Parts: sequence; structure tokens; C-alpha cells
Amino acid sequence: MPTLRDDPAGAESASHRLLSRAGYIQQIGSGIYSLLPLAQKVRLKIIAIIREEMQRIAAQECLLPVLSPTEYWTKSGRLETMGPIMFRLRDRKASELVLGVTHEEIFTHVASRHLQSYKQLPQIWYHFQTKFRDELRPRGGLLRVREFTMKDSYSFDLDDAGLDHSYNLHKEAYLRIFKRLGIDVIVAEADSGIMGGASSAEFLLPTEAGEDILIHCRSCQYASNQEKAESLSTKVEDGESQEELVKFATPGVRTIAELEAFEGGASADRQIKTLVLRGQIGLFLVLLRGDAELHLERLRIFMEDESIEAADADEIKAFLGAEPGSLGAVGLSASTLVLADQALAGRSNMVTGANQDGFHYRGVSMDRDIKVGRWAFLRIVREGDACVRCGDGLRVENALELGHIFKLGRAYSEALGATVLNEDGSKTALVMGSYGIGVERVLAASVEISHDKKGIIWPLAIAPYSVLITPVNMADEAIAGAAEEIYSRLKAAGFDVLLDDRHLRAGVKFNDGDLIGIPIRITVGKKIASQEVEIFERSTNSNSLVPVADLVKEIEKLMRILNCPASKSAS
Repeated sequence: MPTLRDDPAGAESASHRLLSRAGYIQQIGSGIYSLLPLAQKVRLKIIAIIREEMQRIAAQECLLPVLSPTEYWTKSGRLETMGPIMFRLRDRKASELVLGVTHEEIFTHVASRHLQSYKQLPQIWYHFQTKFRDELRPRGGLLRVREFTMKDSYSFDLDDAGLDHSYNLHKEAYLRIFKRLGIDVIVAEADSGIMGGASSAEFLLPTEAGEDILIHCRSCQYASNQEKAESLSTKVEDGESQEELVKFATPGVRTIAELEAFEGGASADRQIKTLVLRGQIGLFLVLLRGDAELHLERLRIFMEDESIEAADADEIKAFLGAEPGSLGAVGLSASTLVLADQALAGRSNMVTGANQDGFHYRGVSMDRDIKVGRWAFLRIVREGDACVRCGDGLRVENALELGHIFKLGRAYSEALGATVLNEDGSKTALVMGSYGIGVERVLAASVEISHDKKGIIWPLAIAPYSVLITPVNMADEAIAGAAEEIYSRLKAAGFDVLLDDRHLRAGVKFNDGDLIGIPIRITVGKKIASQEVEIFERSTNSNSLVPVADLVKEIEKLMRILNCPASKSAS
């Protein structure tokens, strides 16, 4: 329990700062942490809750290896698509191996060997295993690291209906898990990313320390991450008739704002913003309303091309004949791919660049003047945008991803030959799902949402200890003896108890107790002469004097209060 007085250098988040100061974690390298005894106790309690809920849905626990040959990843195609995030190595025989980023391939390989008939289905397998990811920028202590524990489970079904059932079982199990952990998550639609599959959902915790963006509605249950979120575009009246296309001079105008201010220009919502990007197909255009911003990752997902990035000025000049600020898609041939955001659909009487420095067009009609190759939702959703379900304003918040569930379908089973015989005797590929929770991230998330200026405030369910006994003076035989006796009695009664038997000043012990965040503190002081001790409840900072004879009964009562959801929300 090596507590520190000062915050560690470079600590960005509350959890990083407090877990380090309170002696839970110690950094040994970039994104690499040792979990000290207190953290390990919390970690094991989190694992126990997850395990209980996985057993409740008839999942079977396994333990698959961290180290695996690259051949399985080559078969799935992820040896290439995961790229630099994977730790790769060679053994003494020059065989190529990887450290597990996740375990879809290896669980699928096990299924390919041991599942032969539809009569063996459904199956749900899971494990708690270390994962390795070569994060470019580890941050936030345990929030983004290079080595961590994940509970990942995998479902194997005969058909899509079976997958839907397994997926919903996991969704409900995850909601129970997070409720028991005292964490209010929001289930959001998500992109499946490197995992693949038809659909997925994230379990997000709104917090400033989060690096995901959560979009959710104030009125209905709509929720999504930024890569998947959509919103209704604000209506703009274009007029009843289409204007004639006219080129006009705009000397010195290079930005949306400058064109708004220019005499004869247009407001941002009446402009067409033209971006030139480079990808595997070469150069192409993206069109947005002038008051919108491109979501680059969303575009990469839509185009299935992680290499997409902005073209440079020389490329743009050679491609369209003009500098950025005077670009547009009017009159381009169908051989040039033009993607347009859905907010531009049907718009007319717009203004856009003329592909001639210092000139723009007015009277632009999307249908008449521009050959759009593909339409998509490509813009960043903003605070206050209208919800696609109910029309009310959307909230945009930072959030932490604590869990993610995926409908994988047949991609992995087909790639690795995991098939079973169905009722008519023909082979069919298993239909799979994948479901993950980051254990140490849950630990850190709990601290992010439950702390004060004095330290951590653990929920009772995962606190390293339920009760802390603090004798104010270990040199006083009466106080020390009483503390030891109370410790033994509470241990015998089944409580998880820590005795602070250090020969330190009472103030230091109280400060450390507040810092490490144990829910209930029993102070043994001079009142022990009258057989009384003080009970301190960490989440409310409240004190009460209790007769020693009633101590077990009072702690049981307090723990029942701390275990109820209303109390957790209040704290």
C-alpha cells in the first residue's frame, strides 16, 4: 500500500492520478502497469461478478493461449488489417507468432475441431485472458494500455435467429454486470471496425476522461457512437424555382466564412464544401454542406479503406486546376468519383467553387449540375442536432467504452473451416458472436465516476475491503488490543476487513483511508474506554458512535444500505 502525497508526473485522468497515489498501480513502461495488492483485490471482485453473470447464461469458461501462430490470423485476413497494433515475434525456429489482440481466430479453431453437429449447438465459451495491443499513444493510466485483461466470450449457433438469441443474452448479462458494478452505462449502436460482422453495440460510460464520442437523445432511447450516429439536417429553404448557373468573381475568398462575408456570397448552409481526398482508388471528392465537418473515420469505414487522407495542395492543383478555396464538382465527368453527404440531397440554388482560382458558381443544383457517384452520411454529428427518431436535440459527450458486443456472422467460421452438419446432413458454417469487457478499464472507470478531492470512493461490490479498522495510536495497548479484537470478530463474521496497524499519526492514517476509498472505517480511539467506536461512511463522509457490542449488527445494516441502488446513485 505505497501511498503517495503528490500526483504522478503526467497523470491526465482522475483514475490515473488516484490509483497511483493510493498505491493501487505502478507504471513500469509506456502503457504497462503493475497491479499492486489493492488493485488485484478489486480486479478479482470485478472478475467474480462477470463470471457469475456469464454462468447465468450457461457460458462455459476456458483459458486459451495468449501466444498463437500467425497462420490463423492469415486465414482470417486480420494479420494484415490489424497492422501495427499487433505484437509479432519469431521463436528460435523462426516460426512467426503473435500475442493475442483478441481471440476470435483461436476460439473458432477450437470450434472447428470439436463441434460437428447442430445437436451440439448453441455454445457460449469465454475466458479471462491478457491481451496485447501496441497502442501508439497509451494514456490515462489503465484507460488505454498495451497489456490488459479482457473477458471475451464467443457464441456458436446454427443460424441467424440463434445468433440473435445469444447476442441478446449477452446484452442483458452485460447490463446486469454494470448495474452490479455501480456503473450506469448507455448502450449505443456502434461500428464493428476490425472485428467485422453485421452489427454491434458499445456499453459506454459518459465521462470527460473518455476518448470515444457518445451521441444520445435527450428524449428517446437513441444512442450511438460518433462513427455510427446520424442526425436530421436542419431545413434550408432554397426557393421555389431553380436559378441559372452563373460563375462570378470572388477575389481573395478562400474559406466558408470569407464567402459568407463576401457581397454576393452565401451563408454557410447554402454553400457546398468540396474536399479532395486520397485513397486506394486514387483521388476523389467529398461534398458537404458548408456548415458541416467531415468525419474522416466514418468515411474510411464507408469506403472500407483505412488509408484515406486529405490530398496535398500540389495534388489538388493538378487534379482540379485550382487551389483549395475555389474547388467544386460542377461539370466533372462521371469518371471522377464524387461522394456527397445526405444533407445535400435535392438542394438547389447553392454556391460552390468553380475550379478556377478566385471564382465561384451560384445557382448550383445538386441534381442538375453535379454527378454524385455515392450518397452517404459523412458529417460529424453535433450537439443539438435533431434526433433521427424523435427530432429532439442530441447530446454529444465524451465516453469510455467498457464493453462491446458483435454479431460476427459466418466470416470467421468460413475462413477457419468451422462447420457442422445440419438436420439434412449438409455442412453449414457456424454463426458466431463476440463479446468483450475490459476488466482493468472497468476498474479505472469506477474511480473516474466515484471520487472526491480526498480520494477514491469505491462501491461496496468491488471495494478491495469492505471495512477499514483504524486505531489512532498503536502504542496504546488498550486501543491496539481492542482494534485487534474487533478485527478478529469481524473476520469471523465474514467481513472483508483491513486493519491499519502502522505506527503512524492518526491524521496520516485517516488521510490514507480516505485516499484508498474503503467504504466503511471503524476508528478505535479513546472512546474504547467506554466500549464505543466511531463508524465513518466514506461516500457520505458521515460519522456515528456505536457500542462495540452492536458493531456487527450496525455494519450489516450499513452494508445493506450501501448495496441498494438508491444509495449507490446518491454517492
